[in-house]
Amino acid sequence: MKQALTALVLVAAMGTVFAQAQPPAAPGSTAAPAAPAAATPPAAAGPIRGQNIFEVKPEASEDPNYPNQSNGERMKVQPGNNAPMWRQVGQGATGYSSLPKSEAPEAGNLIQPTVQYPGSRLTTAGEAWRQVRNDWIIPYGAALLFVTLLALAIFYFTRGTIGLHGRETGRKIERFTPFERATHWSNAIAFVTLAISGIVMAFGKFFLLPWMGLTLFGWIAYALKNVHNFVGPLFVVTTVFMVFTFIRDNLPRAGDLKWLARFGGLFGGREVPSHRFNAGEKIVFWGGVLFLGLFVIGSGLFLDKLLPGFVYTRGEMQVAHMIHGVATVLMMAMIMGHIYIGTLGMSGAYKAMRTGYVDETWAREHHELWYDDIAAGKIPAQRTVPAGSAVPPARPAIPAEGTPS
Repeated sequence: MKQALTALVLVAAMGTVFAQAQPPAAPGSTAAPAAPAAATPPAAAGPIRGQNIFEVKPEASEDPNYPNQSNGERMKVQPGNNAPMWRQVGQGATGYSSLPKSEAPEAGNLIQPTVQYPGSRLTTAGEAWRQVRNDWIIPYGAALLFVTLLALAIFYFTRGTIGLHGRETGRKIERFTPFERATHWSNAIAFVTLAISGIVMAFGKFFLLPWMGLTLFGWIAYALKNVHNFVGPLFVVTTVFMVFTFIRDNLPRAGDLKWLARFGGLFGGREVPSHRFNAGEKIVFWGGVLFLGLFVIGSGLFLDKLLPGFVYTRGEMQVAHMIHGVATVLMMAMIMGHIYIGTLGMSGAYKAMRTGYVDETWAREHHELWYDDIAAGKIPAQRTVPAGSAVPPARPAIPAEGTPS
């Protein structure tokens, strides 16, 4: 009985709810029977399936001119799609800038156009420069300097210093005048300063930064960068003086080929006769000081923006930097050999540049043809006029070959 009563209550309640859901019929009208509900299609069987985004083509992309649309045309069919604008930016398109071109030649260019430098991939110019610098100039430049230093060290510890075979006579010959020494030392000091600062800026993060720390290394690199920029013009001036001071005695002669064929007697017992400067010194002068020096000086002045008539764009600065890096590494490797011969490699060479004088024995053994010209009176043994004297002093007596001194 109780269960039947409960069922009647539930049926009555459902009937009441259904009656409330139906709209009331208009007075005097007869309610029409409700139309049967439309059949609901069955749900798709299986889980939800995704779609590859790369296979979805918007309707706008069906337009044959879609890849060539301007940014305005693209915004009409695909609002928010700025691909045409960034494509132009990547191709080096120049936008509007109110700055004068002489002061900001690339103010409207965000990204450089694509180029391919020797040793780089076809990419934007900034990235191509970075690839050349980091993949070629830095590693191979460091390897060249290290191999050169190692070769000089091996030669020194196996052969030692080149000394004199005979006794010194005590009679001196002036090899370099005070003006020549001042020119050489000012150029040498400027070169060494530039070389050290350049090595720290190029390679310092590999051998100084790990143990020095970022803060100290940053201050040192910043200071050396400014030193490098200010000493550069001094190196230019002293190099010009070097060329005009020593070019006459560095002109090629017929005997230079014989000196080169025998490497100056470096691996033999006796040096090949030479004039005031031998063929090796002439190679350093023409190849290092003059030829490579022109590239180093020209690119350096360009990087300092000291050459007139240029706009100094990023691309030009990148090319100048690559030329500067290659030329300076080659020049440093060549000058390292010159420094070695002038200090540890040959006895008396450093003293000659420091005091200006060499012994007769040194002149006869290392530069025999130059000594012969002095002995014959073609070249004065003392070229500097002492202070207060109107004429040069008499040439010191030089005994003939075989005469006891």
